[in-house]
Amino acid sequence: MKKHDLFILPDALLFAIVGIAVSFIVYYSLGLTASLLPIILTLFVLLFFRNPPRKAIAGPGDVLSPADGRVVSIDEVEETEYINGPAIKISIFLSLADVHVNRSPIAGKVEYLKYKPGKFFPAFKGHASHLNERNYLGIRNEENPGQYLLVVQITGFIARRIACWSKKGDVLTLGQRFGVIKFGSRTDVYLPKGCEVLTKKGHRVKGGVTVIGRLCNE
Repeated sequence: MKKHDLFILPDALLFAIVGIAVSFIVYYSLGLTASLLPIILTLFVLLFFRNPPRKAIAGPGDVLSPADGRVVSIDEVEETEYINGPAIKISIFLSLADVHVNRSPIAGKVEYLKYKPGKFFPAFKGHASHLNERNYLGIRNEENPGQYLLVVQITGFIARRIACWSKKGDVLTLGQRFGVIKFGSRTDVYLPKGCEVLTKKGHRVKGGVTVIGRLCNE
């Protein structure tokens, strides 16, 4: 099994061990019925930490969704972290039931990486993009340097931890896992203005699979 396949280890393993141990303690103290609650919670956590393998397929310039979830907004904005100019922001909300692994929307080099502490407002709110704890990744296509974008991992009301396995200078393949946001969150994608958007508000998207946009050549 490759690193980060099927489940996010060691998180899933840790929760499973704790859940089983608590279940046994509750069973001997309060009986079978009471012991089912920690087992149910353990199964939910394992479901949350699932990390299914996927095959990323995209055409030239295609942008894949970096996360599973629902598109909650598509806005024209001024992006000041990496693009430094007019941009199109596609915001994806991840519910507790969604896979929370983040995948690279394009193949390219991580040129920009920045973590910002912040608040924990509900992730589906628009101001979460600017006020919540978040992590920025600016990725540029090495074969076509005119194609680049920014991905932002954002915590939510329940999510309290962002994990990013990639570092500045890393070269990511299309759909490669680069991090996870734990328990309900948001992922924003910023495309330079003029790029094509191929999704709509309300659409369900799948990380590393759904094409949500197409980069322009600059």
